[in-house]
Amino acid sequence: MHTTDRSSTPAVRSGTSPSPERTRVVDGIAVTVTRKRIRNLYLRVKPPDGRVEISAPLRVPAARIDVFVRERRDWIVAAQRRIADTVAGTDMALRTAWTDERKARAAAAIEARLPGLLARWTPIVGQAPTHVTLRLMTSRWGSCTPRTGRIRLNLQLAELPPEFLEYVLVHELTHLWAHGHGADFRLRMDRYLPDWRERRRALNRMVIG
Repeated sequence: MHTTDRSSTPAVRSGTSPSPERTRVVDGIAVTVTRKRIRNLYLRVKPPDGRVEISAPLRVPAARIDVFVRERRDWIVAAQRRIADTVAGTDMALRTAWTDERKARAAAAIEARLPGLLARWTPIVGQAPTHVTLRLMTSRWGSCTPRTGRIRLNLQLAELPPEFLEYVLVHELTHLWAHGHGADFRLRMDRYLPDWRERRRALNRMVIG
């Protein structure tokens, strides 16, 4: 979830480097600010904890950032509430029984999204699976057999926010190049999906039922 302010800001010399992240509190809302070589302010409320992140131009005044947050306070609070409700509902759903009907519903949901995801990511990764199997797993979100090109995805991904299915699919596609989780795998994931570590951390907080 994100919002943007396209107010003009002073030009910045190309040699200026982005600053480290800093946290400030605006009207009771903790905000992590990262200054970059950009022209506009960008605000995101990120799962699973509703963290508020702002990307700001290098020379925009701190007071302008505070106004930007205050103007969007109601939106931020509503977004955080939706995220909290989703996470709570997800944890409860993952602990309930998996009936045949629930499995079929989950498989249908993933199958509806897979063609679009594969169409997007196989050209980027440069690999395509020979077959994708959906099954209920108790210890992992996905797996891959590089020798055969087969990928398996956990049905429980259907009940999580969509960014997790995307992350697991890209993760397993990358294993068609790199069999382990060594330097080559990490470099490829950094290139394909720069926020993959954040998604992995959030996914690892979920309970596999």
